[in-house]
Amino acid sequence: MLSALGRPFLRLLGGLGRMTCFTLRSFAAASKTRRLPRRLMRAIFEQGTRCLPVILIVGIFTGLVLGLQGHYVLNRFGSESLLGALVSLSLVRELGPVLAALMLVGQAGSALAAEIGIQRNSEQIAALETMGVSSEGYLVTPRLFAALIVFPMQTALFVIIGLYGGYLSGSAILGLEPGVYWSAVEKAVEARDLTECFAKAATFGVITVTMCAYQGFHAHLGQGTGAQAVSSATTRAVVLSCVLVLALDDVITSFLLHR
Repeated sequence: MLSALGRPFLRLLGGLGRMTCFTLRSFAAASKTRRLPRRLMRAIFEQGTRCLPVILIVGIFTGLVLGLQGHYVLNRFGSESLLGALVSLSLVRELGPVLAALMLVGQAGSALAAEIGIQRNSEQIAALETMGVSSEGYLVTPRLFAALIVFPMQTALFVIIGLYGGYLSGSAILGLEPGVYWSAVEKAVEARDLTECFAKAATFGVITVTMCAYQGFHAHLGQGTGAQAVSSATTRAVVLSCVLVLALDDVITSFLLHR
Protein backbone atom coordinates (compact mmCIF):
# COMPACT_ATOMS: atom_id res chain seq x y z
CA MET A 1 0.00 0.00 0.00
CA LEU A 2 2.85 2.38 0.86
CA SER A 3 4.47 1.64 -2.47
CA ALA A 4 1.24 2.38 -4.32
CA LEU A 5 0.92 5.71 -2.50
CA GLY A 6 4.54 6.70 -2.87
CA ARG A 7 5.01 5.93 -6.55
CA PRO A 8 2.74 8.76 -7.86
CA PHE A 9 4.29 11.18 -5.37
CA LEU A 10 7.81 10.31 -6.56
CA ARG A 11 6.70 10.72 -10.19
CA LEU A 12 5.32 14.16 -9.30
CA LEU A 13 8.57 15.20 -7.62
CA GLY A 14 10.57 13.89 -10.56
CA GLY A 15 8.43 15.84 -13.00
CA LEU A 16 8.78 19.05 -10.97
CA GLY A 17 12.54 18.57 -10.82
CA ARG A 18 12.84 18.02 -14.57
CA MET A 19 10.68 21.07 -15.31
CA THR A 20 12.76 23.20 -12.92
CA CYS A 21 15.98 22.11 -14.66
CA PHE A 22 14.32 22.80 -18.01
CA THR A 23 13.49 26.35 -16.89
CA LEU A 24 16.99 27.02 -15.56
CA ARG A 25 18.58 25.74 -18.78
CA SER A 26 16.29 27.99 -20.82
CA PHE A 27 17.25 31.11 -18.85
CA ALA A 28 20.94 30.15 -18.84
CA ALA A 29 20.92 29.75 -22.63
CA ALA A 30 20.11 33.44 -23.13
CA SER A 31 23.78 34.38 -23.47
CA LYS A 32 24.31 31.76 -26.19
CA THR A 33 21.13 32.33 -28.19
CA ARG A 34 21.67 33.90 -31.59
CA ARG A 35 19.30 36.63 -32.79
CA LEU A 36 17.63 36.78 -29.39
CA PRO A 37 16.17 40.30 -29.87
CA ARG A 38 14.57 39.31 -33.16
CA ARG A 39 13.06 36.14 -31.74
CA LEU A 40 12.00 38.05 -28.64
CA MET A 41 10.01 40.52 -30.74
CA ARG A 42 8.33 37.65 -32.56
CA ALA A 43 7.42 36.01 -29.23
CA ILE A 44 5.99 39.31 -27.94
CA PHE A 45 3.85 39.52 -31.07
CA GLU A 46 2.62 35.94 -30.62
CA GLN A 47 1.77 36.33 -26.94
CA GLY A 48 0.71 39.98 -26.98
CA THR A 49 -0.78 41.22 -30.23
CA ARG A 50 -2.57 38.00 -31.17
CA CYS A 51 -4.08 37.64 -27.69
CA LEU A 52 -5.20 41.27 -27.49
CA PRO A 53 -8.81 40.73 -28.72
CA VAL A 54 -9.61 38.01 -26.20
CA ILE A 55 -8.12 40.10 -23.37
CA LEU A 56 -10.28 43.08 -24.34
CA ILE A 57 -13.47 41.02 -24.70
CA VAL A 58 -13.09 39.06 -21.47
CA GLY A 59 -11.95 42.17 -19.58
CA ILE A 60 -14.96 44.29 -20.52
CA PHE A 61 -17.47 41.56 -19.70
CA THR A 62 -15.73 40.77 -16.42
CA GLY A 63 -16.05 44.42 -15.42
CA LEU A 64 -19.68 44.55 -16.50
CA VAL A 65 -20.57 41.49 -14.44
CA LEU A 66 -18.62 42.74 -11.42
CA GLY A 67 -20.41 46.07 -11.65
CA LEU A 68 -23.85 44.49 -11.84
CA GLN A 69 -23.30 41.92 -9.10
CA GLY A 70 -21.40 44.36 -6.90
CA HIS A 71 -24.11 47.00 -7.16
CA TYR A 72 -26.78 44.42 -6.32
CA VAL A 73 -24.91 43.26 -3.20
CA LEU A 74 -23.88 46.71 -1.99
CA ASN A 75 -27.34 48.11 -2.58
CA ARG A 76 -28.73 45.69 0.00
CA PHE A 77 -26.50 47.30 2.64
CA GLY A 78 -26.81 50.89 1.42
CA SER A 79 -23.16 51.04 0.32
CA GLU A 80 -23.43 51.68 -3.43
CA SER A 81 -20.68 54.31 -3.16
CA LEU A 82 -18.17 51.50 -2.55
CA LEU A 83 -18.78 49.91 -5.94
CA GLY A 84 -15.57 51.38 -7.38
CA ALA A 85 -13.54 49.94 -4.51
CA LEU A 86 -15.11 46.50 -4.93
CA VAL A 87 -14.53 46.36 -8.68
CA SER A 88 -11.00 47.78 -8.57
CA LEU A 89 -9.68 45.58 -5.74
CA SER A 90 -11.30 42.47 -7.21
CA LEU A 91 -9.66 43.12 -10.57
CA VAL A 92 -6.26 44.30 -9.33
CA ARG A 93 -5.68 41.72 -6.62
CA GLU A 94 -7.26 38.59 -8.07
CA LEU A 95 -9.34 38.51 -11.24
CA GLY A 96 -7.02 40.56 -13.44
CA PRO A 97 -3.85 38.45 -13.12
CA VAL A 98 -5.70 35.13 -13.00
CA LEU A 99 -8.15 35.62 -15.87
CA ALA A 100 -5.56 37.30 -18.10
CA ALA A 101 -3.17 34.39 -17.52
CA LEU A 102 -5.89 31.82 -18.26
CA MET A 103 -6.80 33.59 -21.51
CA LEU A 104 -3.15 33.75 -22.58
CA VAL A 105 -2.70 30.08 -21.77
CA GLY A 106 -5.77 29.16 -23.79
CA GLN A 107 -4.54 30.96 -26.88
CA ALA A 108 -0.77 31.50 -26.83
CA GLY A 109 0.11 28.62 -24.51
CA SER A 110 -1.79 25.98 -26.45
CA ALA A 111 -0.26 27.22 -29.71
CA LEU A 112 3.23 27.05 -28.17
CA ALA A 113 2.76 23.49 -26.91
CA ALA A 114 1.40 22.33 -30.27
CA GLU A 115 4.16 24.06 -32.26
CA ILE A 116 6.99 22.58 -30.20
CA GLY A 117 5.28 19.19 -30.12
CA ILE A 118 5.14 19.14 -33.93
CA GLN A 119 8.80 20.17 -34.08
CA ARG A 120 9.66 17.30 -31.75
CA ASN A 121 7.72 14.76 -33.82
CA SER A 122 9.23 16.00 -37.09
CA GLU A 123 12.73 15.75 -35.53
CA GLN A 124 13.45 19.46 -35.95
CA ILE A 125 14.55 19.67 -32.30
CA ALA A 126 16.86 16.70 -32.80
CA ALA A 127 18.34 18.46 -35.84
CA LEU A 128 19.03 21.59 -33.77
CA GLU A 129 20.81 19.56 -31.11
CA THR A 130 22.80 17.70 -33.76
CA MET A 131 24.08 21.04 -35.08
CA GLY A 132 25.14 22.05 -31.57
CA VAL A 133 22.32 24.60 -31.13
CA SER A 134 20.63 24.76 -27.73
CA SER A 135 17.04 23.78 -28.42
CA GLU A 136 15.87 25.36 -25.15
CA GLY A 137 17.66 28.60 -25.95
CA TYR A 138 16.39 28.73 -29.52
CA LEU A 139 12.76 27.82 -28.85
CA VAL A 140 12.01 28.60 -25.19
CA THR A 141 14.27 31.44 -23.98
CA PRO A 142 12.65 34.16 -26.16
CA ARG A 143 9.19 33.03 -25.04
CA LEU A 144 10.17 33.21 -21.35
CA PHE A 145 11.53 36.75 -21.64
CA ALA A 146 8.49 37.74 -23.69
CA ALA A 147 6.21 36.38 -20.95
CA LEU A 148 7.91 38.63 -18.38
CA ILE A 149 6.94 41.60 -20.57
CA VAL A 150 3.60 40.56 -22.05
CA PHE A 151 1.80 39.05 -19.05
CA PRO A 152 2.09 42.17 -16.83
CA MET A 153 1.14 44.43 -19.76
CA GLN A 154 -1.87 42.32 -20.70
CA THR A 155 -2.90 42.15 -17.05
CA ALA A 156 -2.74 45.95 -16.76
CA LEU A 157 -4.86 46.28 -19.90
CA PHE A 158 -7.34 43.72 -18.56
CA VAL A 159 -7.68 45.67 -15.30
CA ILE A 160 -8.18 49.02 -17.08
CA ILE A 161 -10.81 47.60 -19.42
CA GLY A 162 -12.49 45.85 -16.49
CA LEU A 163 -12.66 49.13 -14.55
CA TYR A 164 -14.43 50.78 -17.47
CA GLY A 165 -16.78 47.80 -17.64
CA GLY A 166 -17.64 48.29 -13.97
CA TYR A 167 -18.16 51.99 -14.66
CA LEU A 168 -20.60 51.20 -17.49
CA SER A 169 -22.59 48.87 -15.24
CA GLY A 170 -22.61 51.08 -12.18
CA SER A 171 -22.91 54.55 -13.68
CA ALA A 172 -24.23 54.32 -17.23
CA ILE A 173 -26.75 51.53 -16.52
CA LEU A 174 -27.58 51.67 -12.80
CA GLY A 175 -27.26 55.41 -12.26
CA LEU A 176 -24.33 55.69 -9.84
CA GLU A 177 -22.55 59.05 -10.05
CA PRO A 178 -19.35 58.72 -12.13
CA GLY A 179 -17.39 60.85 -9.67
CA VAL A 180 -18.37 58.57 -6.80
CA TYR A 181 -17.23 55.47 -8.72
CA TRP A 182 -13.83 56.82 -9.80
CA SER A 183 -13.18 58.40 -6.41
CA ALA A 184 -13.70 55.03 -4.73
CA VAL A 185 -11.33 53.44 -7.25
CA GLU A 186 -8.63 56.02 -6.53
CA LYS A 187 -8.93 55.63 -2.75
CA ALA A 188 -9.04 51.83 -2.78
CA VAL A 189 -6.05 50.92 -4.98
CA GLU A 190 -2.65 51.30 -3.33
CA ALA A 191 0.90 50.73 -4.55
CA ARG A 192 1.02 47.42 -2.68
CA ASP A 193 -1.98 46.15 -4.63
CA LEU A 194 -0.34 47.00 -7.96
CA THR A 195 2.92 45.34 -6.87
CA GLU A 196 1.05 42.15 -6.00
CA CYS A 197 -0.83 42.28 -9.30
CA PHE A 198 2.30 42.55 -11.45
CA ALA A 199 4.22 40.02 -9.35
CA LYS A 200 1.46 37.49 -9.91
CA ALA A 201 1.33 38.27 -13.63
CA ALA A 202 5.09 37.78 -14.12
CA THR A 203 5.07 34.55 -12.08
CA PHE A 204 2.11 33.16 -14.00
CA GLY A 205 3.85 34.05 -17.27
CA VAL A 206 7.04 32.16 -16.47
CA ILE A 207 5.22 29.13 -15.06
CA THR A 208 2.67 28.75 -17.86
CA VAL A 209 5.15 29.29 -20.71
CA THR A 210 7.52 26.81 -19.08
CA MET A 211 4.77 24.23 -18.67
CA CYS A 212 3.53 24.58 -22.24
CA ALA A 213 7.04 24.43 -23.70
CA TYR A 214 7.98 21.49 -21.47
CA GLN A 215 4.94 19.48 -22.53
CA GLY A 216 5.67 20.22 -26.17
CA PHE A 217 9.33 19.17 -25.79
CA HIS A 218 8.30 15.85 -24.26
CA ALA A 219 5.31 15.14 -26.48
CA HIS A 220 7.05 12.02 -27.80
CA LEU A 221 7.13 10.55 -24.28
CA GLY A 222 3.38 10.85 -23.73
CA GLN A 223 0.45 8.82 -24.97
CA GLY A 224 0.19 7.92 -28.65
CA THR A 225 2.35 8.98 -31.57
CA GLY A 226 2.23 11.67 -34.23
CA ALA A 227 -0.81 13.94 -34.14
CA GLN A 228 -2.27 12.09 -31.16
CA ALA A 229 0.89 12.75 -29.11
CA VAL A 230 0.80 16.46 -29.98
CA SER A 231 -2.89 16.68 -29.09
CA SER A 232 -2.31 14.94 -25.76
CA ALA A 233 0.65 17.19 -24.94
CA THR A 234 -1.33 20.33 -25.77
CA THR A 235 -4.23 19.21 -23.58
CA ARG A 236 -1.90 18.45 -20.66
CA ALA A 237 -0.15 21.80 -21.11
CA VAL A 238 -3.37 23.83 -20.94
CA VAL A 239 -4.93 21.87 -18.07
CA LEU A 240 -1.79 21.79 -15.92
CA SER A 241 -1.07 25.46 -16.62
CA CYS A 242 -4.56 26.47 -15.48
CA VAL A 243 -4.23 24.36 -12.33
CA LEU A 244 -0.81 25.88 -11.58
CA VAL A 245 -2.14 29.41 -12.06
CA LEU A 246 -4.94 28.85 -9.54
CA ALA A 247 -2.67 27.04 -7.07
CA LEU A 248 0.04 29.69 -7.26
CA ASP A 249 -2.54 32.43 -6.89
CA ASP A 250 -3.58 30.93 -3.57
CA VAL A 251 0.04 30.55 -2.40
CA ILE A 252 1.09 34.07 -3.41
CA THR A 253 -2.04 35.65 -1.92
CA SER A 254 -1.61 33.78 1.37
CA PHE A 255 2.04 34.83 1.57
CA LEU A 256 1.44 38.50 0.78
CA LEU A 257 -1.59 38.86 3.06
CA HIS A 258 0.37 37.60 6.07
CA ARG A 259 3.43 39.80 5.57
